[in-house]
Amino acid sequence: MTRLKKWGKRLRNLIIFLVIVVLFLEWWLRISPPDVADRSAWELERVEEAENCYRIENNWLLKNKQGLWEAYVEGKPFERGAILGNLAQELIVQQEVYFVAQIKEMIPSNAFLYLLRYMIGFFNRNLDEYIPLEYQQEIYGETHFCSDEFNSIGSNYERILNYHAAHDIGHALTDYAVVGCTSFSGWDDKSADSSLIIGRNFDFYVGDDFAKDKMVLFINPEEGYKMASITWGGFMGVVSGMNEKGLTVTLNAAKSGLPSSAKTPISIVARQILQYAQNIEEAFAIAQEYETFVSESIMIGSAQDRRTAIIEKSVDKIGLYLSENNSIICSNHYQSDSFKTDKDNLNNIATSASDYRQKRTEELLKEKGKLDYQNVADILRDRQGIGNTDIGLGNEKALNQLLGHHSVIFKPEQRLMWVSTAPYQLGAYVAYDLNKIFGKTEPQNKSAGTDSLLIKADSFAYHQKFINYIEFRKLKKELTLINESGTEYDKEEEAKAERIVELNPDYYHAHELAGNYYKAKQLYSKAIIAYKAALSKEIATKAEHDVIQSNLEECKTENRKLHAK
Repeated sequence: MTRLKKWGKRLRNLIIFLVIVVLFLEWWLRISPPDVADRSAWELERVEEAENCYRIENNWLLKNKQGLWEAYVEGKPFERGAILGNLAQELIVQQEVYFVAQIKEMIPSNAFLYLLRYMIGFFNRNLDEYIPLEYQQEIYGETHFCSDEFNSIGSNYERILNYHAAHDIGHALTDYAVVGCTSFSGWDDKSADSSLIIGRNFDFYVGDDFAKDKMVLFINPEEGYKMASITWGGFMGVVSGMNEKGLTVTLNAAKSGLPSSAKTPISIVARQILQYAQNIEEAFAIAQEYETFVSESIMIGSAQDRRTAIIEKSVDKIGLYLSENNSIICSNHYQSDSFKTDKDNLNNIATSASDYRQKRTEELLKEKGKLDYQNVADILRDRQGIGNTDIGLGNEKALNQLLGHHSVIFKPEQRLMWVSTAPYQLGAYVAYDLNKIFGKTEPQNKSAGTDSLLIKADSFAYHQKFINYIEFRKLKKELTLINESGTEYDKEEEAKAERIVELNPDYYHAHELAGNYYKAKQLYSKAIIAYKAALSKEIATKAEHDVIQSNLEECKTENRKLHAK
């Protein structure tokens, strides 16, 4: 009895100790919002003028007929955030639901998610120190309209602030850019009218739902230049955008090592450039001011310079890449002299899909000749491999991986931009004239798009191959769950393994998924055939090739054992 009392006392003390530790961590890791003397913007009334059309004074939000949300905000930082948060409150709440759901899908363990919260909280405990006060205030204004559903993760301000570093953290921890992005540009003799033109695919994937409600956001700040960016509810950073001076910014992830502490999120650096730079020199100077914890290429298009350059930034050095001719391509590796001998960069070129996409883009630029906005859209929509070969739908080596968040085309000298609509880059591209949009003073009650410049939807969106691809995506999830469940062999499940190959026969991953099913069910002869078929296709990365090869060898070994019995 005495021993039981001792153990009971020890358990009680342990529980008390753990509670104290948790309370200490909650206090120590807490990020306080910035001081804002006047918070009256939170009390402004949102007026619903029509379905999916809202207004607060001169600020507005609406959904156009192509499915894009468009928003305009102006004023001081806190006011801008508060007004946008109010206008787009449903979008912000829904976007967080999608984001958290995707995290839970990737990490189904609640215990590990709880631990991850403290790991990220510890890593980012000083994140606010690396974000300019202006953007802290803007984000804080917006957070008043977030949901309380996720307070267990952190306060509204802490969560939204950390979401601005989500791309960086995910990129750094997985050493993978989620999906590879591609950008390119032409000017002078490489452009149909000799003016600068830029095309860009942002292939950032956080689940299909996350990409449903894209927003084209027009900002008229109290300080700096007016600007437009393609974003989503709750995100004030920039991944793709253009300002009133005709300066464009697009981000492309590069290979990164594991960071040791929080720095400035790359999307905040891009926002600072877009808001305060009017040419390449000024953009490069701003990029030099900030320490970042991931490696990134920042492609800058400049109407003033009438050319495009790439700022290549890693955690410890920075370079500026200027092409030797009148075109430039950016995938997911560095090209400047600063990184010519960089081991991580050389390894990235050798093992990832980046170099392949770069070469495919070069091929398409030669094929299309002088660039105009129509054939730039054709390039961004391209699904083929080098030599116009079929490499399977969804392959990371394709420019259009049928997975991305958005695609955009810029003509900086004319202040024109085109933004893609669903599905992926196959929907229509809506055109926006920044001169007209920023020249208006009254609130919008209809789309800010210019209908006469609309790029029509790609007919492939209605093709049987695309319908098959959508079925392939659904079946991929089903097979993955089946393989993980460890259930007994089922004839209907085997039919799904056969069907997934029929749906996307040129894609190595379709054969790999079938092979994984056969391997899990110990159907080694069939697994061997499937893995060999996968290895005969265009595989995106060396790491994936090595996994398939390893699975093949394992199945060969197990198959020999079965036949030896």
